[in-house]
Amino acid sequence: MADFQTSTHRARWIFTPNDLMEKYQGTNQRAIKTLEQYGATRMEVDVDGSLSYPEPQFDAKDNAEKHSLPKPLNIEEEQLMRVFYEQKIQEVCGAFGFPHKIQATAIIYFKRFYLQWSVMEHHPKHIMLTCIYASCKVEENHVSAEELGKGIQQDHQMILNNEMIVLQACICLISNCFLYILRTAFISSQVFAFLLQSLGFDLIVYAPYRSIEGFIDDMEDLCESAKLEVDKIMLTNAPLLFPPGQLALAALRRSNELHTLLDFERYLRRIFSRQHSTHTSSELTESLNAIDSWVRKLKIPTAKDMRHIDRKLKCCWDPSSQDDNKKREKRSKHKSKRSSSEMQGVPSAATSYVKAHFRVFYCSEQLIPSQKITC
Repeated sequence: MADFQTSTHRARWIFTPNDLMEKYQGTNQRAIKTLEQYGATRMEVDVDGSLSYPEPQFDAKDNAEKHSLPKPLNIEEEQLMRVFYEQKIQEVCGAFGFPHKIQATAIIYFKRFYLQWSVMEHHPKHIMLTCIYASCKVEENHVSAEELGKGIQQDHQMILNNEMIVLQACICLISNCFLYILRTAFISSQVFAFLLQSLGFDLIVYAPYRSIEGFIDDMEDLCESAKLEVDKIMLTNAPLLFPPGQLALAALRRSNELHTLLDFERYLRRIFSRQHSTHTSSELTESLNAIDSWVRKLKIPTAKDMRHIDRKLKCCWDPSSQDDNKKREKRSKHKSKRSSSEMQGVPSAATSYVKAHFRVFYCSEQLIPSQKITC
């Protein structure tokens, strides 16, 4: 694999916090403008790979009088939605027994995609599956769309339909020969161009998991614990702000705080003595502290959070669903008046929500031998 220092990952996909916020604000504002213009936000990928904007839901002249626009998601709600589905990527990859490299690459693809698109434009439930599928191809761990779809009880065509739009957001600087090979490998060729564009043409991803193994050949006891710390880091914006080596060191330091197997400050000095770094040890420590801060600030969305955000998202996609939501809220208020004794034996709200909206990702049973995920 090429050196990270000369990679497009380092040149194009490591941002400052301000740059990152500007990108999230830009995609959010674009989706809001689409909602104001068309009355809905859902984007469709046509068979030729081009995008279709929503059909106008109303005449602009009578908008103010006859229609009220659904309330769009804000940046914080979009972030919760992304974190929720990044967790689902980890769960699905774990259920299929995929290596950490595939999981990390899929999450990086997912993060890169939503630097260019809002969750109000392309639903992350569909994009996350395509990111896993594309990651398996790039990391040479081929799983067919049919097999992946069957394992998670989803239509494989949905995975293929989003394939090009995902790769388009994340890939860059690939030779014409390699592009031809990729095109023949991807089944859904009609959306090939759009997928390549959305991934920025950057297929090679440098994940912290590989860096960990290089840092701790003599500390095997820390490895598994550190990888769990990387799992947490991958749910934050840190992979878009720091190089993988620093992410790995931050995970190791957090793991070492639990195991206390070595003098970590001394270990960092040894690293600097072996390398010709352009940064000082104090700058490295500052970066590790910043990564720790991202992990501490990480908010994992609850089922209640997702229920509220998902309703708003559905209204953005289809404003006619607002009336249905109001009816559900009235029924919910009516049910809440029942006594607790009447509710015994009824599944929790979180469980009901999971089975109704995310049944394929919230699985209560273990993966069966046939490699299907059952719910």
